[in-house]
Amino acid sequence: MGQGNQTVVKEFVLAGLSQTPVGQEGLFVLFFFFYIFTWVGNVLIMVTVASEARLHSSPMYFLLGNLSFLDLCYSSVTTPKLLVDFLAEEKLISYGQCIVQLFFLHVIGAAEMFLLTVMAYDRYVAICRPLHYTTIMNRGICCVLVIASWMGGFVHSTVQTVLTVRLPFCGPNQVDNFFCDVPPVIKLACTDTFVIELLMVSNSGLISTSCFIVLISSYAAILLKIRSKEGRSKALSTCGSHLMVVTLFFGPCIFIYARPFSTFSVDKLVSVSYNVITPMLNPLIYTLRNKEVKSAMRKVWMKC
Repeated sequence: MGQGNQTVVKEFVLAGLSQTPVGQEGLFVLFFFFYIFTWVGNVLIMVTVASEARLHSSPMYFLLGNLSFLDLCYSSVTTPKLLVDFLAEEKLISYGQCIVQLFFLHVIGAAEMFLLTVMAYDRYVAICRPLHYTTIMNRGICCVLVIASWMGGFVHSTVQTVLTVRLPFCGPNQVDNFFCDVPPVIKLACTDTFVIELLMVSNSGLISTSCFIVLISSYAAILLKIRSKEGRSKALSTCGSHLMVVTLFFGPCIFIYARPFSTFSVDKLVSVSYNVITPMLNPLIYTLRNKEVKSAMRKVWMKC
């Protein structure tokens, strides 16, 4: 069985999303389309922001380009493996691959939370302090904030991963999800994980909930600062797409990570929403509600 922190389990079995061959084939086609659409949409935004000098010099669109890159990376952590498993008889993942997937999932996920918070601050400065906007949100500050988001994600994920790998795994080895994440993996540990669960919920739950509170507070401050009805309407129009993205991403994350590690029947569907659906919808939300981005995309298309 092994002693202390020695790991005996060499591979895990993922539960997947369907157990019937017909269902898996249908889901493969559906999720393959989702993944292609995610790539096309996010790459198109990155190319548009990089190609158009007017957008590239704007702090808001510089941050949007970085958000698209994070969405692309986030989806790529889990979706390729999910697509392979739809066509495989056994949904196996080695212990090492499981830990790597868990690590990058939390690096990129936490980095995206921090970046969305930075984007909310950017909108606050742009609307509430327009005369100082270019000074406060200059390119150097934007780069520092993006790097800080990645570093925050790295620190968060390192804590989660170290706490996970220190646990002994000696069986069972069936992960109740379609990818490796902290809640379903540590439930397989051959020891009492109450303290570890408490630490991890405090870590992940604190980050997701506190970032969400800061985001909502930023937009509330914007609306309270603007007195005119027309100004509030314009502010809501400007920030509406960001609020939709924040809700789609933070809602499921808070549901999964800001509660004790208990299993609910909807956990897989919630995981699909923030791992697959949200990265696909983000480019659509930003482009449909933003005339400037749509105009820039037409120019890039005409150049091509």
